[in-house]
Amino acid sequence: MTSTGAGTGGAGVRARIRTRDGWAVQHAVLTVTDMTGSQVLRATADEEGGIRSERPLPAGPYTAIVTAVGYAPVASSAIVTASGRMDVGSVVLARQGGAELPPPGAWTIDPMHSTVGAVAQHLGISSVHGRFTEFGGRIEIAEELEKSTVEATISASSIDTGNGMRDGHLRSEDFLNVAEFPELSYRSTGLAPAGPDRWTVHGELSLHGVVRPVDLDLSYLGTGPDPWGGVRAAFRATAELRREDFKMNYNQVVAAGIAAIGTTLRVELAIQAVQGLHGLHGENAAQGESAPLD
Repeated sequence: MTSTGAGTGGAGVRARIRTRDGWAVQHAVLTVTDMTGSQVLRATADEEGGIRSERPLPAGPYTAIVTAVGYAPVASSAIVTASGRMDVGSVVLARQGGAELPPPGAWTIDPMHSTVGAVAQHLGISSVHGRFTEFGGRIEIAEELEKSTVEATISASSIDTGNGMRDGHLRSEDFLNVAEFPELSYRSTGLAPAGPDRWTVHGELSLHGVVRPVDLDLSYLGTGPDPWGGVRAAFRATAELRREDFKMNYNQVVAAGIAAIGTTLRVELAIQAVQGLHGLHGENAAQGESAPLD
């Protein structure tokens, strides 16, 4: 990329440092070198990701290099005219390794616009879909992305498959045993990139009184504003669980030895998280005191 001094707006260097989603990269560093490789300017971005230096530069070609912790560096060439101005423009930084996540900080899972679902095979020929309707959690995005964490809890009794008799059985001692184990919980223990916008979340699931390691295959779908002045991030995640690993061994065998319910559950998560810490619950879940977005 080549930038040319615009000749208007005064001398010096101008730049805006952004992530792929348009977020400011605070405290990014712009280094300008001349054709001999000598550094002629070093400036740090402000909280808005802007770099502004009033120092005029001699006319000629330069190299502008933008660096920031956790991001891959970007270099571009620039020509400064007699105006002494270099307009680098908007520089987009990608995360190291090409894997992205939302900006650092706390994010609160919005249960009103998220889904925690599970799919089980039924009679070997079809699937039964269920979901939990009461849950919550928090995501903490760290500056070093691999140190990010997630915690979530789910009300076991909120299982809903669309059939009251079946839901009652799932809440019984044969399956979830909600009287003795009212909550499921998940706590991450690590995070590893698995490709652009994809991650493997290592963690532990507490279910039916048993704690087992469970990995989530996580996709980051991006961020954007909501109608209430907040910012949301979207994720999709999947995992597979074996019921016997959590001591849920009930099964009814029908004709020809076919199990009524499969031994493997596929977990499917569609998550929206709101930037910041919020007491999201009920109809206030959308954004603090705002109504839900349908």
